[in-house]
Amino acid sequence: MQRGTRNRGRGRSLTRCAAAVSGIALIAAACCTVPAAAAATPGAGAAAASISAPAPDILTAPTLIASTAKGDVAYRTVGHGRPLLLIMGYGGSMDDWAPSFVDALAAHFRVIVFDNAGVGQTSALPAPLDVPAMAEQTSALISSLRLHRPTVLGWSMGGMIAQALAVRHPGQVGRLVLAATQAGTGMALPIPAAAAAALNSPNPAVVLSVLFPADQLAALRAYAAQITQYPNFYAAPSTVKAEQTAAIQEWMAGDDPVGHRLNRIHVPTLVADGTEDALNPAANAVLLAHGIPRSRLLLDPDAGHAFLFQDAATFVPAVTHFANGA
Repeated sequence: MQRGTRNRGRGRSLTRCAAAVSGIALIAAACCTVPAAAAATPGAGAAAASISAPAPDILTAPTLIASTAKGDVAYRTVGHGRPLLLIMGYGGSMDDWAPSFVDALAAHFRVIVFDNAGVGQTSALPAPLDVPAMAEQTSALISSLRLHRPTVLGWSMGGMIAQALAVRHPGQVGRLVLAATQAGTGMALPIPAAAAAALNSPNPAVVLSVLFPADQLAALRAYAAQITQYPNFYAAPSTVKAEQTAAIQEWMAGDDPVGHRLNRIHVPTLVADGTEDALNPAANAVLLAHGIPRSRLLLDPDAGHAFLFQDAATFVPAVTHFANGA
């Protein structure tokens, strides 16, 4: 069952995130003053804003609520065709997907974005929160929406959730895209301490800087400008971020048994990351791809953790080609 709601992020989201939005908006405002040299950076410097997809519009998609076996899950959907489910990463909400990235995918697929446990209007899960539990809630959403073997794209922590989903519910996943994420075998290189600290900074400029290489300022500003177009932009509350941090640490330490079962993922899988990912060393993408049968590896040069937005002009066609069975 699904029911609509007119309240996208709840009143408490406005209070919770007002300071962060103001900081990001200041960065976004700087887009109009990007130095000519930065704006002209070719290839890896192409930003999400360069994609033109006039028909679908995630910015106007209403937030709906799916009543699932694992509680309410807030979601939005845009486009038509085969289903493509996007799973957000650490600390993020549906509003952290660059609109042009979603709309470009929605030109080819029915795209579904949703909030993880405890974020926005999605029900929290019993403590302690872990990656398999978030995968179970994702599975419940797939069942509630009656999605037939969607392609599942998980970014960062969302990629961990996607792995667990594919292992525990193989019949629910048609294809898998794992973006800037780590295996749960305990063998992945750790998240650098400085990058982890930057990701949790109260300064939005610092948070965004760890997602893009230093020479990709134009892409950073374009991304900031895009996500602040969402009405009432919001993110995960600090309590949920703390729970997610513990879940990620448990996954990377190899303490979740499902993380050791990569060889049970038999659907076609695309593993992708930027070569300059400050949060997830690119070697982890190589390790992950080697552990999954029928996987292929895509490493984006001079791109960071947010490579999928930085180089959307090339990554969206790659996902489209892959999801369509090529």
